[in-house]
Amino acid sequence: MSSLAVRKAAPAAGTTPGTAQGPPLRRRIALVPTLTLLLGALYCLLPVAWVVIASTKSGRELFSTFTFLPGTGFTQNVRDLNAYRDGIYWQWMGNSALYAGLGALLSTAVSALGGYALALYRFCGRETMFSILMAGVLMPPVILAIPQYLLMAKADLTDSYASVLLPLILSPYGIYLARIYAAAAVPGDVVEAGRMDGASEWRIFTRIALPMMVPGLVTVFLFQFVAVWNNFLLPYIMLSDDEKFPITLGLFTLLKQGSNTPALYTLVITGAMLAVIPLVALFLVIQRFWSLDLLSGAVKS
Repeated sequence: MSSLAVRKAAPAAGTTPGTAQGPPLRRRIALVPTLTLLLGALYCLLPVAWVVIASTKSGRELFSTFTFLPGTGFTQNVRDLNAYRDGIYWQWMGNSALYAGLGALLSTAVSALGGYALALYRFCGRETMFSILMAGVLMPPVILAIPQYLLMAKADLTDSYASVLLPLILSPYGIYLARIYAAAAVPGDVVEAGRMDGASEWRIFTRIALPMMVPGLVTVFLFQFVAVWNNFLLPYIMLSDDEKFPITLGLFTLLKQGSNTPALYTLVITGAMLAVIPLVALFLVIQRFWSLDLLSGAVKS
């Protein structure tokens, strides 16, 4: 009978007999991504929290109080920022809105046309053209800045709004996203049905394909808007008249003057905090478009 007895396996070293070892270990492993994301969020949000709190401090409080202790000078900081050079800060903000809004709109339109054509049409040299565009994605902006300046100088467009807007219209990354989204969201059968019904290619694009591509194009618009809003190098090279400066370049000039006039530091911090508000508002306004159905606008049965 002893040979038929069931032998129990000895518990592993360092464990308690009779306890399950699998689930707790899996739960501990599952916490790793959550903790990583929390650390990443803390790393990203800590500077934002510092800017928001520092913008409430007066010049004296900024250098004499605890870093994350709110101050009492926010209202006065806004007044001083509004009064600086007759409110040129708001002109910088308006310039940024023009560059980012119009530039992102034009870039999204070009990306929609290019992405749709590369996804739905078959023509000689299509993949070669797409490969060239992908090379543009890998090209650092600093490499293109000087050639773009030379081109604008040749066309006598430097120190103008066009010198900042024109280089932003063509976005290789935007065309790449539009092509991927058009290939996934626009069925070829729907396009062929439109052709069989006698619709022109332009009508098929604007009435059938474009509504299907709206969620993807909203993403392209948001990426371009944020990129142009935060752009510093191109305006820094192209512009010399500070009345045409975007907010990034305007705050940079304020920061340089702050080395000689420390009172301007509070204006720079308050201006940086106010410059974030349009980006947050834009994200909250257009995020609802991401929930649209991929086939919104298609012919319903």
